Amino acid sequence: MSPFEARDPADVTAVNPVTEAGRMAPKNYDAVLLASFGGPEGQEDVIPFLRNVTRGRGIPDERLEEVSHHYRANGGISPINQQNRELKAALEAGLSARGIDLPVLWGNRNWAPYIPQTLQDAYDAGHRRLLMVTTSAYSCYSSCRQYREDIGMALTETGLDGRLEVDKVRQYFDHPGFVEPFIEGTAAGLATVREQLSAAGAPDAPVQILFATHSIPTRDAEAAGRSEGEPREFEEGSAYVAQHLATAAAVMQRVEEESGLTAPWSLVYQSRSGAPHVPWLEPDINDAIEELAGQGVKGIVIVPLGFVSDHMEVVWDLDTEALETCANLGLAATRVPTPGTHRKFVNGLVDLISERTVANNISDRPAVTALGPWYDVCRPGCCANFRGEKPTIAGADTTVGTGHDPYPGEAAAGRSGAAASNTAGGAAQQ
Repeated sequence: MSPFEARDPADVTAVNPVTEAGRMAPKNYDAVLLASFGGPEGQEDVIPFLRNVTRGRGIPDERLEEVSHHYRANGGISPINQQNRELKAALEAGLSARGIDLPVLWGNRNWAPYIPQTLQDAYDAGHRRLLMVTTSAYSCYSSCRQYREDIGMALTETGLDGRLEVDKVRQYFDHPGFVEPFIEGTAAGLATVREQLSAAGAPDAPVQILFATHSIPTRDAEAAGRSEGEPREFEEGSAYVAQHLATAAAVMQRVEEESGLTAPWSLVYQSRSGAPHVPWLEPDINDAIEELAGQGVKGIVIVPLGFVSDHMEVVWDLDTEALETCANLGLAATRVPTPGTHRKFVNGLVDLISERTVANNISDRPAVTALGPWYDVCRPGCCANFRGEKPTIAGADTTVGTGHDPYPGEAAAGRSGAAASNTAGGAAQQ
């Protein structure tokens, strides 16, 4: 099967023989850790927050102030913290509804509550084995490995490594719970733009769907998924790009099958930062919109496929800048909602947790593309940190965060445990 073919709904739980090698045996976890990026909650927080985001790069406050405008324009508040409070509450309710007695803890990489303090509080409260869910669905340094590093560094610096275990759920870019809200939203968005064009007397005018995600440096994109333990070659040489393309294709196939609506689509990027001479993934969404308008396209549907919630990159870069570009060009346009606390997304996160727990275990690991389901434990060296190695959890080449039982042995146990289970009965601000 091509990675760009959506799996048949009856086949979404088929075993992927490649990624099965990274499947872990279920464990008795005693808490869930919701890990996210963090964001400022007032004007006085903006520069300290940006210092955290750019730590180690020597960027002066004057330059940070220059890039703070989108936070300043929003009262110094990023929407992400409140959204994570709501997601935490929804996840707690979803777990409780299934009789899963796991508290949900919350820690951020760049703002309070900080991950190190959350881990220390967890340990002091008696927790010894955490399962991490991040607010990032895809594979690259900033959306996966950097979370794993931050946990590894926090465990090392607090002296909790070997005393507190932390695993993570698989990257969920093609889990039905993440994809279904985008299918619904894309169909509704396409219908909305068609209605706008009909009202303007152009019902058959060309429409383009733009799947938007965070741009990353091309070097990081090329390192995404690259590992001596990864036998596959990815589209455009990048797991990050390939995962987006495959998921977008799956969304469009389902939209057409279920609504009868369709339109050409493409993958675009947003929110690039850093030095202008450093190449990042392109095209930029605003450049793409201008080019499409020049080609005669009259309607744009923006699908924020790379994002879990309506944080600053969505509400500023898409709702403000990209939709303003559309308006200036006279294009009908709409932006599709992110999953947020959509019932199917929250249920999907509970399913991902249940794939890894002994109690309430779900043996199936659904995925809507041929790339997944992704590894529970990342392949050795994948999504490399070009600034240097750091303590890292949840990798086949690390024992940090494991209680110092190496993951390769656990992965083997995972394969046999999974077989037994089947016999018995799922940034940049990222």
